[in-house]
Formats: sequence, structure tokens, C-alpha cells
Amino acid sequence: MLMFSGKSVWCVVPAHNEQRLLPRMLARVPAWVDGVIVVDDASSDQTSRCVTACGDPRVHLLRHEHNQGVGAAIRSGYGLALDSGADIAVVMAADDQMDPADLPGLLAPLIADQADYVKGNRLRHVNAARMPLGRRIAAHLLGHATAIATGYSISDSQCGYTAITRDALDRLALSELWPRYGYPNDLLALAARAKLRVSEVPVAPVYADEQSGIRAWHFFSVGWLIGRRWARERSRDVVRAAADAATS
Repeated sequence: MLMFSGKSVWCVVPAHNEQRLLPRMLARVPAWVDGVIVVDDASSDQTSRCVTACGDPRVHLLRHEHNQGVGAAIRSGYGLALDSGADIAVVMAADDQMDPADLPGLLAPLIADQADYVKGNRLRHVNAARMPLGRRIAAHLLGHATAIATGYSISDSQCGYTAITRDALDRLALSELWPRYGYPNDLLALAARAKLRVSEVPVAPVYADEQSGIRAWHFFSVGWLIGRRWARERSRDVVRAAADAATS
């Protein structure tokens, strides 16, 4: 094992039709990362072939036969990372939108035992203005709603550049994780239930030749998801309080 500060670090890379940018992303993974798990979520292009052809023995392919969504892909990747002995699991996008230079900073709060789950925050980076305006507005609004729903002091809930410890993954109810777009908000709600320590660190917003964007339905579907999870967690709290009162 290569180890980073005595910890085995594995990257989980959810991928769906990413043959164009995935090879570039894999080539930029730092040499000290112990393993990389690319979860091909039933791509119709050559995504899987890009993985097997990359020539890096650290890179492993996990393929979904049917498309399940990015949240489900990350959940599958987390499971394999744990089985492979990871102490820390990092999520990096297959479209090369996450700067590997930010990875040590993302890991630092975990290594110092100051957090259980760390999220990148593009809004606090010196180059935040590079984010398209629509994305910045949506990130601010959804971050505020997620902070209210979860109790965490966060602002960029939608950033997918994250790192989490093995112990934290064991404590999360990942079987309940929303499988598709909006999973970051749902994961934060599950983290709040598990009383995980969550922190954010600045990461660079990368927007060059990537073909991605946020649409109105994305915004409203995530808003619905936040409200749905909030209502479910409040219902759990009411049931738990009633049970405690009955036994006291």
C-alpha cells in the first residue's frame, strides 16, 4: 500500500458515458492514491474499455448492467472500497472537473480527526467566479436549504468532491441513499442522522471543455428531495421521542 499519512486512500469515480474525459481524469490521479474504482453505470459508449485500457494497476472497473444513477454508483464504489481495505474513500468525477491538487486539503481534516466527512466548497475558492452564474446561484440556494434541513453549516451542498472515513461509512444508512441526481443532499441528511462531523474546504471550480450544466428541473427536483428527507427525519424524531417517553 502507498498510504497517505498512514491511511489507505481510494478514489470512487462514478461514470456514465465518459469515454471522452475519463482517460484524462485517470491519468491525473496522484501517485500516492492506493486504488481507484470506476463505477460504469451502464454506459453505452466505451467508458469501460477506457478503464481496462488505462494501464494503471490501481484502477479497477465495477460495471452496473442497468443504469441506476450517480448516487447508486457511488454507493457501489464505497462498498468495494471498504472491501479493498480503504481507510478513506474520495469521490472524484469522471469528467475531470475536480483538481487533484486539492485532494491533500480535502483529506487534511480527516487525517487530523477533525471531521468524518469533508466536502469541497467551490464557492469559497479564490476562483469562485469561474463557476457559471446559474450554477453559483443554484449552489447558494440549495446549500442554504440543505443547511436548514440538516443543521450543518455548509454552503456548497452540491459539490461532489468529497472524502469520508471508513468508520463514517460504516455508520451511514447507505441503503437509503437517493440513487440519482441530488444524492449529495440526501447523504448529508443521513450524515446528520448518524451525527457525523462534516466540514468544507475550498476547492477549485473547474469548467473548461466539460459538457455539463444545471437545468431548472434539476433545481426543483433537488429542492423536493431536500424537503422529502427533512420530513422523513422529523417523523423519525417524533417516533423516537414518543418511544423514549413511553419507556421513561
